[in-house]
Amino acid sequence: MKKVAVFPGSFDPFTRGHEGIIRRALSLFDEIIIAVGVNALKKNFYSLETRKEMISKVFENEPRIIVDQYEGLTVDFCINNGAAFLLRGLRTAADFEFERAIGQVNKAMAPGIESVFLLTVPEHSFINSSIVRDIIKNGGDASRFVPAAINLKDYKGIED
Repeated sequence: MKKVAVFPGSFDPFTRGHEGIIRRALSLFDEIIIAVGVNALKKNFYSLETRKEMISKVFENEPRIIVDQYEGLTVDFCINNGAAFLLRGLRTAADFEFERAIGQVNKAMAPGIESVFLLTVPEHSFINSSIVRDIIKNGGDASRFVPAAINLKDYKGIED
């Protein structure tokens, strides 16, 4: 049976930390679906299509990576896509507590789906999308925090 994992998030923007988790997880799974969540209540900096395009560019030579979008419950997306694993990255103890609570609720709703947590490598542990987004919004150079395949100058934020 094919081992399929879903790596959900808003990815606004996609960071080196996200990339690192996914590249390391490729040794564990046959296929990883990067699921860009649609949340009408959340104000994103980059459009959904821009975020998907950025991520697709990073993994354009990796056929085991699929970039998709979803709305609603993550476990429903997993079930609908035949994924038995939910992949999440952990940077801090606070991340662990937050992800543990979500993982337990997901397990109660969908007992057949396992949450798999990977620790971020130390050099990526301080990187998060909110900080990177703030750097970009304020005209700073955030290039060292996003994958090399993403040239931030090629993308305009919704607020630009």
